[in-house]
Amino acid sequence: MRRNKIYLVALLIFAMVSCGFAKKSFDDPEQDKTLVDLISYVLSRWHFDPQDINDEFSENVYNDFIKSVDPMKRYFVMSDIEEFSKYKDKIDDEIKEPGVQFFSLVHTRLMKRMEESKKYQQELLLNPFDFTQDETINRDYEKIEFANDIDELKERWRKELKFSTLANYDIKLEIEKDKKKKDNVYLIRDDVTLEKEARESTSKTYLEFYDLMDDLQRKDWFSMYINAIVEEFDPHTTYLAPQDKDRFDMNMSGTLEGIGARLQKRTEGAKIFEIISGGPAWRSKKLEAGDIILKVAQDGEESVDIVGMRLDDAVKLIKGPKGTMVSLTVKKVDGSIELITIKRDLVEIEETYAKSAIVKKGQRTFGVINLPKFYVNFEDYNKRNAASDVKKEIERLKEQGMEGLVLDLRNNGGGSLKTVVDMAGFFIKDGPVVQVKSSIDGKEVLKDEDSRIQWDGPLVILVNELSASASEILAAALQDYKRAVVIGSKQTYGKGTVQNIVDLNRFVKGSDGNVGALKLTTQKFYRINGGSTQLEGVKSDVVVVDKYSFIDIGEKDQENPLPWDQIDPAKYDLWDGYIDYEKTISRSKERMADNPQLKLIEENAKWIKKRRDDNEYPLNYAAYKKEADEDEEYAKRFKALSDYNTQLTFTSLPYEQLLMKKDSSLQGKRQAWHEELSKDVYVEEAINVLGDIQLNNIKKKKRAVVKG
Repeated sequence: MRRNKIYLVALLIFAMVSCGFAKKSFDDPEQDKTLVDLISYVLSRWHFDPQDINDEFSENVYNDFIKSVDPMKRYFVMSDIEEFSKYKDKIDDEIKEPGVQFFSLVHTRLMKRMEESKKYQQELLLNPFDFTQDETINRDYEKIEFANDIDELKERWRKELKFSTLANYDIKLEIEKDKKKKDNVYLIRDDVTLEKEARESTSKTYLEFYDLMDDLQRKDWFSMYINAIVEEFDPHTTYLAPQDKDRFDMNMSGTLEGIGARLQKRTEGAKIFEIISGGPAWRSKKLEAGDIILKVAQDGEESVDIVGMRLDDAVKLIKGPKGTMVSLTVKKVDGSIELITIKRDLVEIEETYAKSAIVKKGQRTFGVINLPKFYVNFEDYNKRNAASDVKKEIERLKEQGMEGLVLDLRNNGGGSLKTVVDMAGFFIKDGPVVQVKSSIDGKEVLKDEDSRIQWDGPLVILVNELSASASEILAAALQDYKRAVVIGSKQTYGKGTVQNIVDLNRFVKGSDGNVGALKLTTQKFYRINGGSTQLEGVKSDVVVVDKYSFIDIGEKDQENPLPWDQIDPAKYDLWDGYIDYEKTISRSKERMADNPQLKLIEENAKWIKKRRDDNEYPLNYAAYKKEADEDEEYAKRFKALSDYNTQLTFTSLPYEQLLMKKDSSLQGKRQAWHEELSKDVYVEEAINVLGDIQLNNIKKKKRAVVKG
């Protein structure tokens, strides 16, 4: 019913705007203003919370666009900014009466300044850098101002190039020292030679960077401008240019090739938002969510700096044919810089599906199901989906005598809403699961109307700061029913909105071109208790610290998030299957407070926060190396985190063991996963909680549990 309503609205909008946008090809830059008009029209009538296009909106777009095209403040000078600033309160007028004067001015000036910067680099890299000089570089680009003049800008470039060369020099010197260790007669090359080679590497990096920039067309920069406008509505509303829409469709199809990581554009590079389960990055255990990729090098080639590069171009560098190597210069979550080499591979879709394991603790048997995504076949729901797969795994675990279940939703970014509603129904008799509100349809309560229960025993849900959207809906519903104990971070990600893809071509009558699509927020989710999951996420019953506890990584840390609010609660009855729910939570909190592993994790998390906040770097090699060595030495104390052993035993289900006899790669993947689980203090506590929970056996006998 909801889909039909949205479709009718789409037809209504189409009827209203098609005449105004007839026969536009969008090949001519003069038609940019028509695209602005179309997008602003759709947003004003379809977005969940349309913004007022006023002077404040204009200033925000102005600031965001300047930041997006010059994030490191290495092209524009203050006189440029003063010239641009006359448009601070005029962009809203250009949107209402379509015009692109602001964009054209900034774009033209950027092209000019980029050409000038190429000459700075060539000049500055002609002469050796003095690594004995005591000076530093501040790389907190958010806080530094634009350079006052060209001379000051050149000095910034000098420090940036020196910093890059210093890093290259350090790598080359370490390689020399390693050769000396292996061959005592080897003569380490002199500093002059190494510095010259390091400078040449820096030069090559920037030449390749500018080659990529030169490939960008005006329309690519204009897409960035459009996104500066639409992202003022909320961080998940995005304009997808034709090539971006094609890539989005490919990702939604589940075809992934490369290192197996999803990336987000950030000022200082490409931020890893998600590691794809089973992919090369996941298997290497060298990358993690929150890491930022600074440079990319193909096998045996020099690194290319991707700072300031369009995400689409950065992804092209990182991706590559199966079996090839890619080297990434990465700023780790803790602020350290590492060179990580990964062998590219196909990310098998099978590894993004639900998987389960039998857990043995003494004589007791438990089960764990890991769910990376709430996946679904959008063309045919009856084909494989997250709900049907989890249902099968529950039944298989029950056959092995499972006494309690852990549902692991950590790092699960969400997915299909229907699968969430169906999955919640596996653990409750019936009732509401989530409330959905849109500006078009008002409020709707989505319910489980199937009285069958797949699992009525002890249940724990694991979450962290990267559990988002659909994950939060399921965790919130089962928490509100007091059906499950939620263990994890202080709160989950906090994404309580849903987006739809609108093909803009449907609004352009007789168009021969492709104008792309708009991903826009159309609805908000609410818990059955009436509270939104937006910003606040789901607060765990048992809060445990992790490495993300002190860094900004959630929805509340994004720009322009929609606010938290609440609506009337739905009618629902609390689960009556436990007799010691609150006592179980209290016991868990006591254990966690005294757990030495968690204390070490907390110390590590605070160190990570401190490292990330330090943006002042020495350009003196001795000081640079001293800091690096001190950090490396201090980091050794956290090695114990990976040495932890839960003393739990994990095995695959019988059906999977049969598959392993035919597929040795599957066996390797499961062994790696089981080894990871055996060191997981959070899984350990989840099993402890399952062991503590006591069922109300009288009520259990009265409930009808139907095997699905």
